Amino acid sequence: CFRDYFVHKFRAMLGKNRVIFPGEKVLLAVSGGPASSAMVRQVQEGLSREAAKRLRFVPGLLYVEEGAVRRQSPEQREQTLAQMETLLQATGFPYHLIHLEQALELAPSILQPGPERAGTPGPSYKEAVDSFIQQQRQDGDSGTSLPAHSAQDTPAGPPATPPRLPDAAQTQELLRSFEAAGTATAREELLEMLRTHLIVQAARDRGYTKVMTGESLTRVAVKLLTNLSLGRGAFLAVDTGFTDRRHGDVMVVRPMRDYTAKEIAFYNRFFSIPTVIVPPLFTKRREKPSIHQLVERFLLGLQEEFPSTISTVYRYGGPWGGAGGVGGSGGTHNPHFGCRTGEKLSPEPAKASSESQRCLLCLCGLDTDGGEWGGHWG
Repeated sequence: CFRDYFVHKFRAMLGKNRVIFPGEKVLLAVSGGPASSAMVRQVQEGLSREAAKRLRFVPGLLYVEEGAVRRQSPEQREQTLAQMETLLQATGFPYHLIHLEQALELAPSILQPGPERAGTPGPSYKEAVDSFIQQQRQDGDSGTSLPAHSAQDTPAGPPATPPRLPDAAQTQELLRSFEAAGTATAREELLEMLRTHLIVQAARDRGYTKVMTGESLTRVAVKLLTNLSLGRGAFLAVDTGFTDRRHGDVMVVRPMRDYTAKEIAFYNRFFSIPTVIVPPLFTKRREKPSIHQLVERFLLGLQEEFPSTISTVYRYGGPWGGAGGVGGSGGTHNPHFGCRTGEKLSPEPAKASSESQRCLLCLCGLDTDGGEWGGHWG
């Protein structure tokens, strides 16, 4: 019963939003943690021949190795890489392993949204599904939704030697960048930014148009309050919604955002989903915790006494992104109060009117308009 509920929720999330078309290449960003591992298992089961309603996209896996900024020794990093490669190979999907140090080699173009598809509008979702089914019938459905691996993909096979670690000079340069960040909060933001840029660039280089990430409902709730604490309330729709279109040619989707961390933990335990746990981001001696850590402790502490805390924060995220909410365009009335997070939040405040009004780090519009409060300062 629990398994059917878990599977149905995943399929319903994808089916309701209809942003992933049949035959489309989708890159699954895997961290080895509980949520992303459960996401991979859902995709595996959805593509199997026994599935009642099979998924029809073409998956690939990506793991970003971050051992340098997590204070792992070279031996520990190689061990983690070997464990992850074993897990990725077991899925049967093509996979890619990259290091966080590679973010230092990215071209400046990563700081701009990619060109969106030009030309005539594509077919509707229903037309795409009908065309895909008809094509499969003509070709004689072989029972698999996966095409041959491209030359850029690493196909599943016997365990091989893990990829070589980056040069020590690259690792030291990366560590200097993180040590230059004055606070733990700044390092958390820097890590997330570099990771996102790497994932998006990897998707572009390998022809993937969608990226799936494993943020759970718990993680989304923490992100909501963290964004508000950091003054990013205007960008809640793109930072926590089901879809994130800020990168232009690559869309990020979050299919696990309706699952609590507890549900994911039970699912992984009941069905023996393997995970790989890595240490947290390093902190300096006598340094205060990051805002991300404080918000997480606060919410999880409340959750122990009031079990509906996380779901309530998630559910009532609606007022913080629409008109009149935090980061909105003024006014106090919000007709979407109580709506599910990301379904009624408007992404408009995150859009930049021009390149000069775009943040180079997060690619969102600069939130310089004070709205109704602007006239009260200065």
